[in-house]
Amino acid sequence: MAYYERIKQFGTKGFLPEGWYWLTSSLSVKTGKAYPIKFLKTELVLYRGEDKVVRAFDAYCPHMGAHLCDGFVEKNSIRCPFHFWKYDEKGVCTEIPAQKDTSKIPGLKAHKVQELYGLIWIWTGENDDQEEIPVVPELKGIPLDYKLGSRFIKNCHPNVVMINAIDIQHFKSVHQLIVDLEMKVTTLSKRCIQFSNTTPVPEKNFLLKFAKRFYKKSLTYEMTYWWGHTGSVMVGPDFLHFYIIFALRPTLDGKTEGQTILVTKKRKGLIGLIINPILLFATKLVGDYFAKGDTIIFTRINFKYQTPIKADKAIIDFVEHYELQNPGLSY
Repeated sequence: MAYYERIKQFGTKGFLPEGWYWLTSSLSVKTGKAYPIKFLKTELVLYRGEDKVVRAFDAYCPHMGAHLCDGFVEKNSIRCPFHFWKYDEKGVCTEIPAQKDTSKIPGLKAHKVQELYGLIWIWTGENDDQEEIPVVPELKGIPLDYKLGSRFIKNCHPNVVMINAIDIQHFKSVHQLIVDLEMKVTTLSKRCIQFSNTTPVPEKNFLLKFAKRFYKKSLTYEMTYWWGHTGSVMVGPDFLHFYIIFALRPTLDGKTEGQTILVTKKRKGLIGLIINPILLFATKLVGDYFAKGDTIIFTRINFKYQTPIKADKAIIDFVEHYELQNPGLSY
């Protein structure tokens, strides 16, 4: 049996693990206004109440199906534009102008959303044991500065895009990397897996000998993946790590929509005002460099993982980790 025939979930259109997925930018949702938004096949209404909290519900009023984005945000509630039925911040119907009793009226289905990094994220699972929105493990609990990078579309499933960052073969073939990466794989949780390079900087020439002074052990390159669709990369010398989060989501036509997030430690005072924008810009250049070489490949790839070899160990571990993910929603 070919390897790809044993894969049931990885790279499969229609399967989405439970997890946090980026929905839209925070700036696009103004206080007191309602917006239509679609996540795969799910139609939503999104609004920000007077308490500044963003809420998401199924888009259509249970009465006659009017789209609630055409309605009115009142404090933290939303009112249907057709017959003015009012639903509170939990989706409970609290007022019908033509009827006093609302106790038997079905409510709106609420969807869990949170804001981080200037994005609104939606949780796709039914379980309450959700993990936090991804943060680079080294930065957990540390105040951060961030900047949204580029959005992009790739002509393949998000899993295929995720493979790219742990595909040690392509670093030599496409990017001509002179270091042979070796990835240590660590399962951090059922939904999170980490890949860390263990290869020291070689001493092949003067420049590498000089670079080795800035790496105590191995060349810093660490990937952390959550639910197979969002990942972070940590790269750079010991004294200065660069951090990029790439949030991915599938599309109905089998492609990937991505949003890069540039992250650094928050620095106080004038140093932070001057240094952090420079670091975030440099981080963007790092990310753009690695993304550029693979763009053409991702426009025409017809992914079918048929012949794994020893050099694909990290990829195989990722595939097997993904096969254990709980289903979120179908599309």
